[in-house]
Amino acid sequence: MTRREFEVTDPAVIREILDGSKFLHLGLVDDGMPYVVPMNYGYRLEDGKLTLYLHSAVKGYKLDVIAKNPTCCFEMDYGVEPFEGKIPCQYGITYYSLMGRGKAVMVEDVAEKEQAMTLLMQTQTGKAFEFNERLVSIVSVIRIEVSEYTAKHRPLPGQEPERK
Repeated sequence: MTRREFEVTDPAVIREILDGSKFLHLGLVDDGMPYVVPMNYGYRLEDGKLTLYLHSAVKGYKLDVIAKNPTCCFEMDYGVEPFEGKIPCQYGITYYSLMGRGKAVMVEDVAEKEQAMTLLMQTQTGKAFEFNERLVSIVSVIRIEVSEYTAKHRPLPGQEPERK
């Protein structure tokens, strides 16, 4: 991250980003070619360790790519608002974002799939749903084992933190 003064390290703000964003962009690589797809997600954040859960159809290109190369990256954002300036170079966007890297793992364990889908629905709707084996049998669940992530807040001009 170039502009360290915009870095977010407060766990409460990181949770706000995870709760406020409703989809992420999943980046994969297929035989040297990038592939990015937007996806809904759920998450678990414990002691700074982030795990993401995604759901998908049981077949498809994304799953084929993950089977060949599970290395991935992701980006999510929320609170995106454009702002104006007096001259073109002063226009911009304020936002919160979180991005990182990890490994995509297909979840086969039924109990973990049920828990993952519960987390996903909690993140997406704020409601508690219960899943059973029949419901999770018709979807694939992908666990992103996040190896690193950073969060950022680009505030409105005049609200930036002081540079040290």
